[in-house]
Order: sequence, then structure tokens, then C-alpha cells
Amino acid sequence: MAGREIAGRRVLVVGSGGREHALVLALSRDPGVAEVHVAPGNPGTASIATNHPVDPLDGPQVARLATSLAADLVVIGPEAPLVAGVADAVREAGIACFGPTAEAARIEGSKSFAKEVMAAAGVPTGASRTCRTVAETTAALDEFGPPYVVKDDGLAAGKGVLVTEDRQAALGHAAGCPQVVVEEYLDGPEVSLFAITDGSTVLPMQPAQDFKRVGDGDTGPNTGGMGAYTPLPWAPRDLVEDVLATVLQPTVDEMARRGTPFVGLLYAGLALTSRGVRVIEFNARFGDPETQALLAVLESPLGEVLYAAATGTLADQPPLRWRPGAAVAVVLGAEGYPQQPVVGGRITGADGQLSDGAQVIQAGTAVDDEGHLISSGGRVLAVVGAGDALDSARRAAYDRISRISLPGSFYRSDIAEAAATSASVPE
Repeated sequence: MAGREIAGRRVLVVGSGGREHALVLALSRDPGVAEVHVAPGNPGTASIATNHPVDPLDGPQVARLATSLAADLVVIGPEAPLVAGVADAVREAGIACFGPTAEAARIEGSKSFAKEVMAAAGVPTGASRTCRTVAETTAALDEFGPPYVVKDDGLAAGKGVLVTEDRQAALGHAAGCPQVVVEEYLDGPEVSLFAITDGSTVLPMQPAQDFKRVGDGDTGPNTGGMGAYTPLPWAPRDLVEDVLATVLQPTVDEMARRGTPFVGLLYAGLALTSRGVRVIEFNARFGDPETQALLAVLESPLGEVLYAAATGTLADQPPLRWRPGAAVAVVLGAEGYPQQPVVGGRITGADGQLSDGAQVIQAGTAVDDEGHLISSGGRVLAVVGAGDALDSARRAAYDRISRISLPGSFYRSDIAEAAATSASVPE
């Protein structure tokens, strides 16, 4: 797994969404990366990398592709391939892989497992109960009271969480899941803090905040994320150091102690509560759409850092470097998202990757028989605006997204608005 000289590394990115397009863009900027391949990719990645029609959930198929390309590094984007063991298959083929094993990815694949790890590591989190029956769920809801927080124990593409004052709605959500985690409601603003780790050393990124509700003012159902921004001018100055010491490093150490070291991206979803920082959830990969905003301001060579994590040499890397200024990502949703998105609509105005400080990151897109760009998913694309501050980054993002057309599509108008207009903590 030594890899060729740094000037000639080949990287294979697994996935087809906006996160993968953003990863490909960042890897392409790294002078140490010569070639970027994507499996299966999307029309956006096809313009800057080589797409391959490979099932991202098929570990042996991904490993064969990586071998045939003589890839030095495989970067697995989405959670489903990680939980399915694709990283295991790649490592068995002798290729460096950025992404946890199936066993380690349980930290996202099972919320009850994540709670178990946090308890063993002494990580601050909300009280919870794992429920398999109606009686258990009813008792847990009564114990914690409203607002009720009910989470599908397994993967749900960011949409398996219900926070509601309606007890019947909470019971109904639980009834649709084989197993749920019911937990106490955590007050305060939410923060996403990513960390790159080789299973021992932990390299934190700067904080970001995403917007999960579909509508302005945080109304409507949860989605995979309607936008994000970074940095957070209102966050405590010592937030990263505090979370590294109390959450990230203890969790990585506990995973290693269990014999299942976590190698990849550990995503801590946090609540800054009145009682201090609490972990809402862990994810086992780069978050979407926070990644789109974060990578727009990352100055460190991404390929070099991910390769160091995959090969156990992250301790040799310096702290991550960030460009001054801010980035704001605004997601364009398809008509009917998140319930029943309408696909197949023609997209116009999304050409070009960079203009006026904004970048178009494709996600749920495809090309029809006539060569037109069309929608193929609920979250169609994201526009990332960059600027000297949040207000200029917002203007860049919203000016660019206003020039993109897709029948019935929509986007939130308030991404990063509160943070851009005041340094106080958003509600």
C-alpha cells in the first residue's frame, strides 16, 4: 500500500451524490493527485473525473475496479456502502481505503450501538431507551416527555428522526421501524463537527451547521439537509478543542479498544445545550451538505490527508489549513421532496463549476437520451457560495441558484441568515 510517488496518485471515489462531487473537486485541486475516478459518479463528476458504472454497494466489484485502475486510495462517500462492508473488500485487495470497516461503521448503522460506545467512552449524550415493542416505546415516551424524539435505529438517509409534540405521531413513527431509539430532547443550536482519523490520531475540521427541515424557519419534515455553512461566528472559541477532548478522541480510543478501529471520517452531530455539549448522533462519513461548504474553504491538500489517514500516518500531518472567509451551501430540492420527489425534469442554468464566487455541485442528476441534464433524486444539486464573510457568501450562493431552473423545484431562503446578520447564537 505504499502508493506511487505523490505526484502520481490515483484516487477512486465511491458514490454518486453531491458529497462525492465535492470530494472529487477537492481531490482534483490537490497537486499530489494525478487521476480521480468515481464509481458510479454523476454528470457533474464526469466533467472533471472518470465515471465507472459500478454498483457502489458491491464490495468485490468496487475492489476489482480499484485493482484494475491500480488505485492508490479508495474514498468511500456514502454510509450504505460502508455498512455493507465495501471498505473491507477494498482493504482485502491490498488497497488503502478511507472509510471504516462494516463493524466500525455500526456507529452510524445502529444508533443503539453508538449509544453503547458513548456510554463506554464517557461521551456526553442524551439519555435514551432502545425500544422494540409498542409497550417499550410508550414507556420511554412517558419517561422523557415532550418534545418527543424518536429515531429509527438503522440507516434512513437522514430522514429517520422525528421530533414532535404529538405523542400519537411519535408512536406512529416508531410503529414503522423494527427498532427505535427514544431519547430526551436536547435544547440549543446544533453543530456538525467532522474529524479525519486513522484509528488513533484525530484531526478535526472546523465546525459547520446544516439545516435539516425542508422549509424556511425550520418548518416541515426532516430531510437529508437543505443547506449548510461554515465557519460559525457564534460558536465558542474552544469548541473544537473541547469536542476533540471529550467526544472525538475518546470515541476513537474506545473503538480501538474494542478491536474495531475507526479509520475514516467520524462525524459528530452535536447540540450545544444549556448543560454543555451533547452528542446527538455519530455518522461514519462526510456529511452532506456540510461537506460541500467545508471543502470549498479547505486549503490543505485533501488527497494527502485522506491517504495519511488510510495508511496510519496521520500523526505526521500538520493541522488542517483553512482559507479565510466563509462558504454557504444552498440545496435545490425537487418538487415533492422529501416525501415523493418528482424526477426527470429538465435542469437549465447549472452549467459551469465556478462563477462569481459560486460553485454548482450536482447530486440527484442524470443526462437524458437527448443529452439534457435532468433531475434524478430529491436533492438535485447544491450551490456553494464563497466570500470574505457569511453575508457575501450567501449573496454569491443565492444569486447563482436563482439562475437555475427546474420545474417545481424549491430551496430555502434562510440558510445562514441568522448567523450572517448577528454573531449571537441562532435559536
